[in-house]
Amino acid sequence: MSTSPARGRAQSPARGVVRGAYYPSWNYASVNPSKIDFSESHFTHLFYAFVNPDPTTFDLVITSNDKPILSDLVSAAHNRSPPVMVLLSIGGGGVGGAVFSNMSGAEGTRSRFIRSTIEVARENDVDGFDLDWESPKDAAEMVNLGLLFEEWRVAIELESTASGRRRLLLTAAVYFSNHFFLPGKSPCRSYPSSSIAKNLDWINAMCYDYHGSWDTSATGEHAALYDATSNVSTSYGLTSWTSSGVPRQKVVMGLPAYGRSWELKDAAEHGIGAPAVGVGPGADGVLKYTEIKGLEGWTEVYDMGTGSAYAYRGTGWVGYDDRRSVAQKVKYAEVKGLGGYFFWAIGQDLNWTLSRQGMALRVFNSRIINYNT
Repeated sequence: MSTSPARGRAQSPARGVVRGAYYPSWNYASVNPSKIDFSESHFTHLFYAFVNPDPTTFDLVITSNDKPILSDLVSAAHNRSPPVMVLLSIGGGGVGGAVFSNMSGAEGTRSRFIRSTIEVARENDVDGFDLDWESPKDAAEMVNLGLLFEEWRVAIELESTASGRRRLLLTAAVYFSNHFFLPGKSPCRSYPSSSIAKNLDWINAMCYDYHGSWDTSATGEHAALYDATSNVSTSYGLTSWTSSGVPRQKVVMGLPAYGRSWELKDAAEHGIGAPAVGVGPGADGVLKYTEIKGLEGWTEVYDMGTGSAYAYRGTGWVGYDDRRSVAQKVKYAEVKGLGGYFFWAIGQDLNWTLSRQGMALRVFNSRIINYNT
């Protein structure tokens, strides 16, 4: 294993604005890493989704299927000027919380997991980790999460000093709000903000999936920037994070490159919150942005009041983000002094239309990351 940083790579942790995106490994056939558009610096960081620990030993595992895909992604990202960083996203929505709960519950198992993540990162030339634990189920697990972050940060600092290599990044994908308050998310609990503020480089707040197939009584914008009727909105969630003590520059806003659909009760009533009777087109009512833009004969509406878009035809309805709502949200992040934004996920955008909105606005120019210092 080399003990010196790779030529042309960042020698210190990233500073400035994050323009990130998750790269789902299952999209490899349709979006080979060589096809990712890096030409306008759309991205500063990519998150490889997903890898997981062994449920018994808690060692992080890179499967034989992951190995070549990850290698291709790292090669494509690092061979850019400036290079794009690649982080391993550990977990994901489909992974049972029991593994993370068991791992984080004792110092010994936390230590083994942490040690294995550092070894895997160095072996695969990645730039850090993104923990996607969805989600600690109670206050005790939140305490253990804070301990995990603290011990992880100490370990990567010590490894960097001992090896002479740049420090690995440490981030986490988190609920849109610092605290859980929606029905079905009981018991009420909050993230360990003090540990997050001290130990993480930033958090990726998942500002989407506010509404969906679990509630078919009315249409809803699943990633609304604002909601005058409730706290279920991106603005509320991000404010809860900054109010909890996490520095603004460590809060990164999530943007979806997909929409959620409903079947309207009455074709004549088609606004946000219109009565519905079930899910609309797409698998479980989910449509990628590429699929939404391929719908023929649908009427598209941009709603500045919620910072979102929707489209309808007959009794079909879908709420999503378009280029205008993405631009509005990115501007919001700039004004609030946030750390940037990320997309879920590469492979869902159409010709990088959404991905380029931040650069098109020329936002955050005073804080653009310099990878060469």
